[in-house]
Amino acid sequence: MNGSMKGERGARLSRRFSEALSFTAILFLLLAAMLLTEAPAKEPARTEAERAGEAEIAAAGLGEISLPEPAKSGPLSVEEAIARRRSVREYGDREVLLSEVSQLLWAAQGITGERGLKRAAPSAGAKYPIEIFVVAGNVETLLPGIYRYRADGHTLTAVAKGDMRERLCAEALSQECIEKAPLVIVLTGVYERTMEKYGDRGVRYVHIEVGAVAENIYLQAETLGLGTVFIGAFSDGGVKDLLGEDDVAPLAIMPVGVKH
Repeated sequence: MNGSMKGERGARLSRRFSEALSFTAILFLLLAAMLLTEAPAKEPARTEAERAGEAEIAAAGLGEISLPEPAKSGPLSVEEAIARRRSVREYGDREVLLSEVSQLLWAAQGITGERGLKRAAPSAGAKYPIEIFVVAGNVETLLPGIYRYRADGHTLTAVAKGDMRERLCAEALSQECIEKAPLVIVLTGVYERTMEKYGDRGVRYVHIEVGAVAENIYLQAETLGLGTVFIGAFSDGGVKDLLGEDDVAPLAIMPVGVKH
């Protein structure tokens, strides 16, 4: 009798122990499932280049970037800027700030009057044939690439990804200042805009206008402590292919950087 009772008691204890183990295992599996379901997926590590400008540029690397509001007064008078202006081909390592890009582009073609009818540089018949491209290499918050300036709205529109300075340099007789500058401004023209009003003479007006735009960039760069140079020696077809825009004719290249 005692042996039988002991046997039954042992069997009951064994069953309870097995049930406790099964219950514990089920709880563990449920807890693990909950953790796996609720835990957010960890994003892969991204490089600095991938993070730069991501707030402004779409996932594809293309998009529209709003530029900072340009200043309407500066540390130098017009006379001082003219006196100090020089062509500069050597630049320091510091990146060009987005605010500086904004100021340079505003000085070149920024809207200065109501309804967009007045800009920083004069234009025959207010046709404004000059189109400006930015080739960014080391610019604050901008991914390396090519951007087109939109005066209406004061924005940049990305048209190509990647650092294009080396290729642009090759198209410009390998002038090293283009490759080494953190920022390069390419001035182009749409002749048809002016020629539709002035005929063949409109070509001359476009060339006059690009000179006015370039001088504004020179003087604005001086007020910012930056240097630039006007470059006209390059392959027209090569630069146009690099920009990837069929409607423009390249007229000048202006590398920009902190004075060395």
